[in-house]
Parts: sequence; C-alpha cells; structure tokens
Amino acid sequence: VVIQVSDTGRGIDPEALDRVFDPFFTTKPLGKGTGLGLSICYGTVKEHGGTITVRSTPGAGTTFTIRLPVPS
Repeated sequence: VVIQVSDTGRGIDPEALDRVFDPFFTTKPLGKGTGLGLSICYGTVKEHGGTITVRSTPGAGTTFTIRLPVPS
C-alpha cells in the first residue's frame, strides 16, 4: 500500500530535510512545538514494516510517501 500526502506550502529547507524525523527536531520557536509528530509517525510506520520518506522543494511544497506491506 502506498499513501502520499502532498501540500503546496513553503516546503522544507534543505538543511532541515535530513532531520525532520528526528525526535524533538523542530523549526518552530521555543515553546511552539515539541518536534515529536513526524518522529512518532516514523516509528509507527516502521513498527508496521513500512517506510516513510519525504521530498520537498522550498517554495513549492512537500510530499510524504508511506509504504506499508500488505499481509498475505
């Protein structure tokens, strides 16, 4: 199963892209975010045997792709 979620927002800066799944990583100001959302998503997808990837272009948006195995 492949699930893609895309937006046409401001995108993710290239220097932040490699860290978006890291626990407690956030680009928000202090007190405005915990940086756990994508880390939790990553862990949940991994626990189900899948993968999650991100592709982003600054100024043009971001796409997250989740791939999950189909049980036989």
